[in-house]
Amino acid sequence: MEAISRFFDGDVWWSFKRSPVTVIAAILAVICILGAVLAPVLAPHNPYDLAEISLLDSNLPPAWEATGNSKFLLGTDQQGRDILSTIMYGSRVSLLVAVCAVGMSIIMGVSLGLVAGYVGGRVDSLIMRIADIQLTFPAILVALLISGIGRQFVPRDMQDAIAIYVIIFSIGLTGWVKYARTVRGSTLVEKSKEYVQAARVIGVSQARIMFSHVLPNVLGPVLVVATLNIAEAIIAEATLSFLGVGMPPTQPSLGTLISEGQNYLFSGEWWITIFPGIALIVMVISVNLVGDWLRDALNPKLR
Repeated sequence: MEAISRFFDGDVWWSFKRSPVTVIAAILAVICILGAVLAPVLAPHNPYDLAEISLLDSNLPPAWEATGNSKFLLGTDQQGRDILSTIMYGSRVSLLVAVCAVGMSIIMGVSLGLVAGYVGGRVDSLIMRIADIQLTFPAILVALLISGIGRQFVPRDMQDAIAIYVIIFSIGLTGWVKYARTVRGSTLVEKSKEYVQAARVIGVSQARIMFSHVLPNVLGPVLVVATLNIAEAIIAEATLSFLGVGMPPTQPSLGTLISEGQNYLFSGEWWITIFPGIALIVMVISVNLVGDWLRDALNPKLR
């Protein structure tokens, strides 16, 4: 309770309250996250339950239009699925992919950056040159390449079942460089401080110094990078799914919903792609705004 009290009395909470844009963005982000996580409870329909889907309800407009149905607030898609429910379940998949991919990037990047900064020498040069090479290629291109190669080694009848794992690995492998470079820079500063030298003098092992002493002191910037990276991962997943190499139609994400809906956009069924697109934009912008605020709030130079 004391820690919570200190937080609400601290500069970070004061900065948050003083920024109306950040407060609104945080509220929208929480709504999006809760809607995705609690989709099985909050969604009006289950888009995966064939007993609730009828082709007779396909391509219905939003409920406020003359031919709409009050059961489907935002209308239905070509399969008769409720758009609002598919957005909630699709957001759940998009967030799951983004969080797992960012978690993978953090583990890889923090570990490699810590080793590179602390060990130095040829190890540092090798890791940083690999990072420089990867930075020369667009992240989405690398993800497309990894996803395409991964699918070649999997039987066709299993590709849909493991699609989520392939896309998590693809996005996660493209994001480790930011964390590695951030942690490396902080480690170079920390390893020359007195507490590290004192640990060496008393005989503490190098591995323990890295992970027990240096690592906790270099994780601050990682939180900011991770917040911004989640929004990038959501966009990357949506892009891959839109291009047809991400989530299959049986496991709709926001990118898959937009991809399927754009085939009906010019025939008048605009709601199939517009509403998932709006949900994607709101989610990404709100997370980005919170990440931008967090970066400024934790920067001592801006206080």
